[in-house]
Amino acid sequence: VQLQASGGGLVQTGGSLRLSCAASTRIFSSAVMGWLRQAPGKEREWVAAIRWGVGNTYYTDSVKGRFTISRDKAKNTVDLQMNNLTPEDTAIYYCTKDSDWGKVVAGKADYWGQGTLVTVSS
Repeated sequence: VQLQASGGGLVQTGGSLRLSCAASTRIFSSAVMGWLRQAPGKEREWVAAIRWGVGNTYYTDSVKGRFTISRDKAKNTVDLQMNNLTPEDTAIYYCTKDSDWGKVVAGKADYWGQGTLVTVSS
């Protein structure tokens, strides 16, 4: 499966962006889809994840209440709505896919999108 991420860009502090990740094939119920990010000079960080089948969502503490992950089963897409952005959210954002929850959270998923850059200006 190939993952194509889009939606990054430049936004001011307090602004919003919506990232989207499209899968090239059908996503099965057992899959876990995630978003991770890597800021300049920092380690990669897991941001959010969703269990494709049941739709349960999970977030790292720093984005809770600001980011929302969602999926569209008909389109095989997973989105990340990001609100109230701060400069600390500046990073390349990657969507990932695996059947193993732990691998997604650990940043070791089998499938990765190419990344989309989010820049938040102060």
